[in-house]
Amino acid sequence: MTTDTNDGQSQLAPVVRVGAPLREQVIDSLRQAIMEFRLKPGQRLVERELIGWLGVSRTTIREAIRELASEGLVTVVPQKGARVSAPSREEAADLYEMRASLESLIVRRFVERASDEQVARIVAAVDEYERVVHASGDMRTALAAKSGFYRVLVEGAASAPLQQILEGIQARVQMLRVTSLSQPGRLTDVVVELREIVEAIERRNAARASRLCAEHIMMAAHTALGNLPDGD
Repeated sequence: MTTDTNDGQSQLAPVVRVGAPLREQVIDSLRQAIMEFRLKPGQRLVERELIGWLGVSRTTIREAIRELASEGLVTVVPQKGARVSAPSREEAADLYEMRASLESLIVRRFVERASDEQVARIVAAVDEYERVVHASGDMRTALAAKSGFYRVLVEGAASAPLQQILEGIQARVQMLRVTSLSQPGRLTDVVVELREIVEAIERRNAARASRLCAEHIMMAAHTALGNLPDGD
């Protein structure tokens, strides 16, 4: 799943200099473009084009690419340059297993620690996801709606270490979510799976909610992995 098309880069806006260090602004801009698939998995990152679009120096672009490579979002191949990372089937399988373990623990902590108001908000987040799916069926819009579910989940779990670990893999996971949700019928299947999870949450059944969360993620893995390439 690779491409040399650079159309997505034309959608990158110049960096507007604000209080944050310029390097951090450029990293954030490129990271967001990858997560929103304006820069697609496998796409080449051509320095001169990024310099032109973002309006920054070659040194700043290279520093940003090094940082994103350390996060796993960019792959740098000697003599060939940088590309947006495109996980192989084996790499994706590992990420899905990590997600299943991590997110099922976050769900358990949510059940144990969340207030009644936060429980109501997570139910509302699933309501919104279902509304979006039935209204448009657009995968990217659905992804944005599902992010609302995760925001409430992480807040209610009230665990800084779990939040930090999740944020560390969030962008790489986003790539896999697109692969999974693009499969026919998957968007509506997710509605059913999330409903079951939040019903267990409402009953404060931590074991069931945690198990259903792990099953939800492994179902996503099943639908996505067949469309990814094997490792070299």
